[in-house]
Amino acid sequence: MSAAPPSREPVIRVVAMPKDTNSNGDIFGGWLMSLMDAGAGTIAMRACKGRAATVAMDGMHFLAPVAVGDEVSVYGELVRVGRTSMTIAVEAWRRLRDEEISEKVTEANITFVAIDDNGRPRPVSE
Repeated sequence: MSAAPPSREPVIRVVAMPKDTNSNGDIFGGWLMSLMDAGAGTIAMRACKGRAATVAMDGMHFLAPVAVGDEVSVYGELVRVGRTSMTIAVEAWRRLRDEEISEKVTEANITFVAIDDNGRPRPVSE
């Protein structure tokens, strides 16, 4: 599957390494989820100008595997803002280690809540 990733800059870009594999030698899905959460978290923290906590990850679909050496780029976009919560649509794409072909490997919607210094919800606009 050849496609073009989003035209905006990724929030995270990293090379998949052997330490990121599961017992079958494939890149661990949890590693991808962690990258996506971290990338979406940076968008949420900018949007609420402070701390934000992950409260849900919805609609995650693994579309293609990632191999050791593949470059993984995470893209995200703020798609909803509520009183205390925000939803970020996030995608992970891989670029094969020796080619210029990109392929979307997973996507999800991640919901964050803006929190104060005591870990309690606060309005996003504060």
